[in-house]
Amino acid sequence: MRRLILLRHAKSDWPDGIADPERPLAPRGRTAAPRMGAYMAAQHLVADRVLVSPARRTRETWDLVAPQLPAVKVVASEPRIYDASAARLLGVLREQPRDAHTLMLVGHNPGLEDLAEMLTLGGAAVHMVRMAEKFPTGAIAVIDLPVDEWSATVPGIGRLDRFVTPRDLADAD
Repeated sequence: MRRLILLRHAKSDWPDGIADPERPLAPRGRTAAPRMGAYMAAQHLVADRVLVSPARRTRETWDLVAPQLPAVKVVASEPRIYDASAARLLGVLREQPRDAHTLMLVGHNPGLEDLAEMLTLGGAAVHMVRMAEKFPTGAIAVIDLPVDEWSATVPGIGRLDRFVTPRDLADAD
């Protein structure tokens, strides 16, 4: 069994004259990211390996999430996550080492949303419906994959364990 956590970067800003890869987080994103990290820690959603897009907003998201979690064995920048299609992300997944039982990708839409939909044909109906409607900034999808090796990951094999947004956690406060 493998577990995949897809974390979309938190809400980003759109400053004039800044190229897309260098866009920073907005104040709302700086508030949401640590909240999501605290949720993940409380729910024991901790990855063995984290792959982060090199875009500034994904790096800043991870930098705010990480202090909330126990130490992660491997954190790496993965350029192929930036502006990636679901097929490309699936290729990245399939290359992951056997010793990584729980993997987190910190990335972007539409790739993360498309990957989540590609992998999951089952799961809690309410989570499936909500995820299909929108995969907002800062959201996580947790997908369980009944495989022994990441290389065996194929479309439709996963089960959506949960889908949580920053708004869900703000509403719970």
